[in-house]
Amino acid sequence: MIKKTNDTKIIILGGLGEVGKNMYCVMHDDEILIIDAGISFPDGGLLGIDYVLPDFTFLKQNQEKIKALLITHGHEDHIGAIPFLVQSLELPAIYAPNQAKELISLKLQDKNIRYDNLFAYDDKTVLEFKHFQVEFFRTTHSIPDSHGILVKTPDGNIVTTGDFKFDFTPIGPIADLHKMARIGEEGVDVLISDSTNALNEGISLSEARVDNALNDIFNKHTTQRMIIATFASNIYRLKHIIESCYNHGRKVCVFGRSMENNIKISIEGGYIDHPDVLITPEEANNLKPGEVTILCTGSQGEPLAALSRIANGTHKQIKLRPDDVVVFSSSPIPGNAMYIGHTINKLYLQGVKVYTTQSLSDIHTSGHANMEELKLMIRLIKPKYLMPFHGDYRMLKNHANLGIECGIPKENTFVLQNGDVLSLDNHIITKDTPVIASDVFIDSNRLEEINSAVLHDRKIMASDGILVVIANIDMKNKELLIHPNITTRGFVLINENEALIKKIESTAESIIVNKLKEKNVTFNDIKSQITQDLFPYIYELTGRKPIILPVILDIKKWLNKF
Repeated sequence: MIKKTNDTKIIILGGLGEVGKNMYCVMHDDEILIIDAGISFPDGGLLGIDYVLPDFTFLKQNQEKIKALLITHGHEDHIGAIPFLVQSLELPAIYAPNQAKELISLKLQDKNIRYDNLFAYDDKTVLEFKHFQVEFFRTTHSIPDSHGILVKTPDGNIVTTGDFKFDFTPIGPIADLHKMARIGEEGVDVLISDSTNALNEGISLSEARVDNALNDIFNKHTTQRMIIATFASNIYRLKHIIESCYNHGRKVCVFGRSMENNIKISIEGGYIDHPDVLITPEEANNLKPGEVTILCTGSQGEPLAALSRIANGTHKQIKLRPDDVVVFSSSPIPGNAMYIGHTINKLYLQGVKVYTTQSLSDIHTSGHANMEELKLMIRLIKPKYLMPFHGDYRMLKNHANLGIECGIPKENTFVLQNGDVLSLDNHIITKDTPVIASDVFIDSNRLEEINSAVLHDRKIMASDGILVVIANIDMKNKELLIHPNITTRGFVLINENEALIKKIESTAESIIVNKLKEKNVTFNDIKSQITQDLFPYIYELTGRKPIILPVILDIKKWLNKF
């Protein structure tokens, strides 16, 4: 735990060495401000895990110091952990821009969590605390109401960009370059900056270019039904798809709960116009193909998403037609290319026309800054120190190199890991003692950490299966009443491996009979002996290491109850 001193601490709880799970804190004396509380999604090795959260241990240890949670924007990797956070500790207030505020409210409502201290801010809001003054500046991202944050502390000024890009022809409001420049002129000690696209050269594509590309597709396929898959969280993409449909006389049918929620909140907030173009699936099926656009989730090939079910022919309301046109208005998230490829192949097998970023590069653009935009942010903010944030190590490292190119001394750049702590003391930064910042795995939406032993067992069951030994005994007379029964799942097929199963059964019988001869033997003693002796025996026979689960029943004792 960090010693109490008069310097200002920056504590990183998530978002370094990864894309997602963004969370960090600024602490001075008896006050802590938390900035963002995001999740990441598990990779294929985390079996049965729904979300990965930051570790809240440091915050629990310093509960009395927490003053507020500040949110930069409404994407899951910045707000997804909030329902778990408010159930884990007392959170005095959450300040979020309007779009994020509404998404947080819906998220809490879905989990039946009441929280009354959720407030909206805009770029004119100034928050005053005992040690901190907080201001906000408008940025451009793929969701409305994205902001950077300026935290003025007794030891210097800290700026975090949140997720951003520079788009001079955006779909929504343009970033406030003037305020960024003014903040830079006032003096910034530390810039904490988005590194997601730090490996991409040049300047990112404008959303206006994507708008033009999608309009060209609409103009080319006037008589065909359009199916467009994109990120549910990319509000500006949803906005100009709906506007394009309105301009081309098409109605829009939306599939995917997250997309429906985002569109509903965006219409209510005034970010998306023309709600009259939205129709039900029943209405869509009664219109001509050229009058309908289906807007759905599944751009990453997720098996249960709408587009995957449409491609598989298992969607209850939408069936593919040979002349349909499918547009993937998104780029693959690393690790998802194989799943997307499976979906595209199934679409091609049914004869539909498919557009992807490979066939038409202008149908998607990232919401994150490329190299030249990162340099522009550095030039505007003019920080003394640079801490790249939100990215894996190579992204962070390359972002630090961009800072050096822009005149920041190498020793003033910090490529850190989750749990690292920086100390800002009278405008000078040094590294401090790290804190606990491990991953917390969430299973079935319960706030509980699934430990490494459970994950280890799940991986074994996935690769080597499980073997159950069921034995009926008379504990009073120390007798095995019948041969043990062996059943397996994911280990071997019993019908095709009868000789092997007989050997395991015979060995288990010998283990139980010998163990029952011992004095004061317990059920747990028998189970432990079965596991201990069978494990090497099965490995020697098969080369596999299944989970061994002994089930011992004292049948006579059970029958005597009746």
